Amino acid sequence: MVVTFFLLIIYLAFISLGLPDSLLGVAWPAMQPDIGAAFESAGWLSMVITGGTIVSSLISGSVIERFGTGMVTLVSCLLTASALLGFAYAPSLFWLILLAIPLGLGAGAVDTGLNHYVANHYKAHHMSWLHCFWGVGATLGPIIMSYSMGTYDAWRDGYFTVSMLQFALVFILLLTLPLWRIVASQHRQPEDMIEEQTGNESTNSDEAIVQKHGKPLQIRGVKITLLAFLFYCGVEATIGLWGASFLVGTRDLPPETAAVWVSMYYGGITFGRFITGFVTLRLNNRTLIRAGQVTAIAGAVLLLLPLHSYLSLIGLIVIGLGLAPIFPCLLHETPARFGKAQSSRIMGYQIAVAYTGTTILPPLFGIVAAQISIGLLPVVILLFALIMLVSSEKVNRILYQSRKNEA
Repeated sequence: MVVTFFLLIIYLAFISLGLPDSLLGVAWPAMQPDIGAAFESAGWLSMVITGGTIVSSLISGSVIERFGTGMVTLVSCLLTASALLGFAYAPSLFWLILLAIPLGLGAGAVDTGLNHYVANHYKAHHMSWLHCFWGVGATLGPIIMSYSMGTYDAWRDGYFTVSMLQFALVFILLLTLPLWRIVASQHRQPEDMIEEQTGNESTNSDEAIVQKHGKPLQIRGVKITLLAFLFYCGVEATIGLWGASFLVGTRDLPPETAAVWVSMYYGGITFGRFITGFVTLRLNNRTLIRAGQVTAIAGAVLLLLPLHSYLSLIGLIVIGLGLAPIFPCLLHETPARFGKAQSSRIMGYQIAVAYTGTTILPPLFGIVAAQISIGLLPVVILLFALIMLVSSEKVNRILYQSRKNEA
C-alpha cells in the first residue's frame, strides 16, 4: 500500500515536471510585446533553461548519492517553483534570463532523480507511464496559460498559477520525505528486464559486434543513432516553442486559442505514449519507431499545406501522436541495437545529444524565423523529421548487414 501510494506521488512529481516545459512557447506571443523583447529571444530563454537542465543532469548523479533522491527532488522542485514565481513578476528579459537558470537546474535534477529512482525500485513498465505523466503536465501547462490569457488577459497569472501548483508539490514532498528510504528498502526492481523492454530482439551477433570495439562511439551505427536523437528533439521542442507563434502569425489565431492547440499537440504525445505501453506487447520497438516517424512526417505535410486552420490543428495532433513512441522506444532499443555491454554509456550519450537538440535547434529556427518568416516552421519540421527517419533506418541497415556478415 505504501509503495503504491508513493508511486502516485512520483507520478504527480512528473506531472509537475512537464507543466513548465510547455509554458514559454504558448505564452511568448503575449510576453514578447509586454516585456519589449525581440521575437527570437524566446529561443535564447529556452537555451538557458535547457542548458541548466544539461548541467544539473550531468552532476545530479553524485549529488543524489550524497543527499538522496528525496532531498534532491524536494530542493529541485523548490528551485523550479521559485523560478516560476519570479517569471510571474519579472519586469524585463534580463530578469527572465536570470530566472531561467534555476528553472533549468531544478528540472534536470528532478528528471534524472525520478527516472533513476523508478528504474531501481519499481518494475520496468512503470517507466513508460512515468513519461506519459510528463505529457499530462505538458498538456495542462498550455491549458492553464490559455485560461489565464483569455480570462485575465495576463500571461503572468498563468506562471503564477503553475508556480503555486509547484509549491503545493514541494509541501507534499516535504511531508513524505521519510518515505523515500522506506520504499527503497522494501521494494526492488528485478535485476534484468532488458529483453522484455526491447522486444526480445537482442542477438548474439549484436554482442559480438560490441566486443570488437573498446569505445562506444567506435561501434558502427552509434554516431548515426545520435543524429536521430538530435533531430527527434529538434522536432518536439521546436513545435513546443514556436507552434503558438506560428498559429498566431500565419493562421491569425488569438494567443489563447493557439495555446489550446499546442496543448492538444502535447496531448497527442501523452495519449500516444499511454497507448504505446500496451502496443509494445504486440509490436517490437523498431516497428513502432518507424511507424511513429512516418506518422510525424505525415503530420508535418498536413501542417505545411495551405489548408483550413482546423487542419493545422489536426497536423499538430498527428505530429504529436507520431512522436509519442519514438523517444522511449529508441532508448529501449539501445541494448538490442548495440548489445548490453556498452548500453548504459551509449544511453548517456543519447540523452546528452537529445538535450543538445532541445537547446540548439529551436533557437536557431527562431533566428531564421525573425529574419525570414515564422511560416517556415512546417518546412523545418518536415526536414528534421526526414533526417530522423533516414538516420534511424540507416542504423537498421548497418546492424542488419553486420549480423549478416557475422553469420
